[in-house]
Formats: sequence, C-alpha cells, structure tokens
Amino acid sequence: MTQHVFIVGSKGIPGSYGGYETFVDKLTEYHQDNPDLKYHVACKADEDGEFEYHNARCFKVKVPNIGPAQAIYYDVAALQRVVRYIKEHKIEHAIVYVLACRIGPFCAHFERQIHRLGGILYVNPDGHEWMRAKWSAPIRRYWKISEQMMVKHCDLLVCDSKNIERYIHEEYAAYDPKTTYIAYGAETRRNKLADDDPKLLEWLAEKGLSPRSYYLVVGRFVPENNYETMIREFMRSDSKRDFALITNVNDKFLGELEERTHFRSDPRIKFVGTVYDQELLMKVRELAYGYFHGHEVGGTNPSLLEALGSTDLNLLLDVGFNREVAEDAALYWTKELGDLAALIGQADAMGEEERAELGRAARQRVADAYSWQHISDKYRDLFQRRA
Repeated sequence: MTQHVFIVGSKGIPGSYGGYETFVDKLTEYHQDNPDLKYHVACKADEDGEFEYHNARCFKVKVPNIGPAQAIYYDVAALQRVVRYIKEHKIEHAIVYVLACRIGPFCAHFERQIHRLGGILYVNPDGHEWMRAKWSAPIRRYWKISEQMMVKHCDLLVCDSKNIERYIHEEYAAYDPKTTYIAYGAETRRNKLADDDPKLLEWLAEKGLSPRSYYLVVGRFVPENNYETMIREFMRSDSKRDFALITNVNDKFLGELEERTHFRSDPRIKFVGTVYDQELLMKVRELAYGYFHGHEVGGTNPSLLEALGSTDLNLLLDVGFNREVAEDAALYWTKELGDLAALIGQADAMGEEERAELGRAARQRVADAYSWQHISDKYRDLFQRRA
C-alpha cells in the first residue's frame, strides 16, 4: 500500500539556499522511484496551483504579504489544504510532517482533525527558533510557547540533532515526548567543475580571489551566526589571505557591523554576494584554504555539512551542535577576544598534509553519518513503518 506523506513548513521545492528546502528537495529526489511513498509538498507562492517535481505532488499556497506573520499564515493555510485533501481523497493512515514549530496555538486543532481521519502528525522541532537574535522579545516568547504546544500536540518529534533531542526531553519531560533522531544530509560526491572551468575562473577574478588564498563563510546574514566575531578576529590576525563572505547582505546589519568593526578599512574582508549555482559553490568551497562556521543556534546545520564535505580545513565555533557533527575533524574557537585570531595564525602555519588529513577525516565523517543516501533511507524506514 502506498504511504502518503504530506510535508508542510518548507518554502517549497525545487530548493535553493534554505535548509528545509534542500532537505525536501533531496528527500523527494532520492525517493522519486519508490512506488511505496507518495509525497505531497506545500510550496509558498503568489498564486494557488499544483505541479509535479521528483514525482511529488507540489501544491502552491498563496500567501498575502503580511510581514512576519506570513510564516504562520502559510503553515496554517497549508494544513487546512492537507486536511481537505486527505478527506476528499479518502487517504488512509496519512503522515503529516510539519517542519519547525511556528503554529503551536493551532496544533491541538490540527492534531484532532488528522487523528479523526486516521492520520498521524510528525514535527521537526528545528533548532531553538526562539533564541534567534533577529526576533524581538515578544516574537521570541511566541516561538517558545509555540514550540511547547507543538511538542505537546504531536505523535512524534523527528530531531535532526542529538543535542536538540536531549533538549526536548529535558525541557518538556512533563509531556513525555516521543522522539527519534534523523540528521540532516549532505552531498559526499566531489563537484563537477574543473579547476580551469571558465565560469569558476571568471567568478574568482571578479571577486579578486585565487585558489587557497581565502578563508570562506557561507550562510544567512544574521547576528547569531557570529559575523561580528569572525570579522573582528580576522582583522586582528596577521593572515595574508582574504576572508570571503558568501551571504545575502542586509544593509542594516551591514551598517552595524561596519560601525563596530570598521571592516571596510581592511581590504582582506570581501563580501562577495550570493552563489546559487550549486556546482560553482561546491568548487568555491573546495578551493578555500579554510572555512569559518560561527552558527550558534540550530541543530545539524546544512552549511557546516557542506563545508565538511568540500573544504579540508574547518574552523568552528565551539558549541555542542558543531562538535556533535564534526567531532575531531575540525578546529574549534570560542568568542573570547583573541581566540579565533590565534587559531587563524595556527591554521595559516599548517602544512599541506596536515590540512589534507583533516579534510579526509571530515569527508569520512559526512559519509558515515550524513550522506543523503543514508538520511533518505532512514526516512524511508520511518515512513514505511506506518504503511
């Protein structure tokens, strides 16, 4: 019997930068030839409609421009559509999988409706949305309460980090939550671009970079990813290399960073825009001398996995999430003044074989625990247990 799985909470597929979007894209890609699984994926859009992608039924949900409340509206509207579809098509034993904890106040209502139709509700709790610095205090309070209510009103929490799973059990022991751990995934293949590919050479020349001459960071331009610490510490270092930042720059935050660090006075600091060509991005990662990862909030982070799969030398903020993923295949720094600057000095002095050895360990770590094949197999087993 075909198991129907409804996914709500990603912006939709095909995926681009976002973690959830990439996850859903890869999940449907790896399962597209599995006749026992049928995916139905909500996609945020300017108009309603449907299309097929990786054999998944993708249904567009029109969302009005209502500011930060868009995300909540989108999830609620998508779940209403899911419930209606299950009812109209008489789908038995449906799995509804909600990514992130945005709709806590509505969760009990949807849990009842889904159960009444013979379905079950799974939730991916993401990674401490309520701690993100970009939200005001009232919005952070809402995210925390929302998380609490979604933990209480679901059948299973699928955690992509052991640290998140531990937190759920400690914080919400009163609800006796049922959890399972399935990590986020990463590509383990090498990229397809040659070192002399014209597209690559043009990009490097345009940005004033050359192979192994730059440290790199890729990620969302938000305070909790510790851009200020990384920039400040790089400026304190004596490195002869550049620091290239691939990110979607926000002018307000950029202005605050300039005010606090005066990074524009250091020609080594280079904001190089975004790169949506995945093959080019993989190659740019591969050719970096080292990669900085300052993410402080969240579970298994996609950009960290991609760095471990591509870049030999990775310098990570020393928090539980990052150590859980990279283990001994990376170097670690703290936010203490001078700590990262000293580590950059050590990194610059490393020999080629020492860096290559770390790179081999990082790629092996990703292959063993985080390959998309491994992750998609775990989801297949989870979903098909229900069939």
